[in-house]
Amino acid sequence: MDIVGRAKAILMTPKAEWPVIDAEPTSVQTIYRDYLVYVAAVPAVAGLIGGLRGSFGGALATAILGYVLGLVGVYVLAVIVDKLAPTFGGTPNFLNAFKLSAYSATAAWLAGVFVIVPPLAILTILGLYSLYLLYVGLPVMMKSPADKTMNYTIAVCVVAFVLNLIIGAVVARIALA
Repeated sequence: MDIVGRAKAILMTPKAEWPVIDAEPTSVQTIYRDYLVYVAAVPAVAGLIGGLRGSFGGALATAILGYVLGLVGVYVLAVIVDKLAPTFGGTPNFLNAFKLSAYSATAAWLAGVFVIVPPLAILTILGLYSLYLLYVGLPVMMKSPADKTMNYTIAVCVVAFVLNLIIGAVVARIALA
């Protein structure tokens, strides 16, 4: 599936798209190469454009660092999702955990476009739809039972929040230097 088709499908019909994603023979490398490098670039490029009021070098460094750490963050989150699976009655499967981490973040990545115009940055809140994508995807991708999916989702969200705080702190620290 092409990148636009996948993004549209995961955003518009996630309940139908997760089984398709689950059945796809793919690899971590392929998901990075064919999907993540592009959708993760949306907030990075938007942030670069929106941040040009300051120094170009600082805006560029912040965009590149945020982009790279965002891509690393998807991998780290996948490791954690995989390790948490048995705790919530799910089945460990790193590739499925990676697919889940990568594709459920689509709404958050694409909502990053709003940082191009700083007064519109508040609209990045639309990226919270990624939480729903995660919730719908967990039982399909990690085989979590329905009665444990909400707790699994909450646990993953807490981990993702902390992970994003760490990434944000690193990016801010470097940007201020």
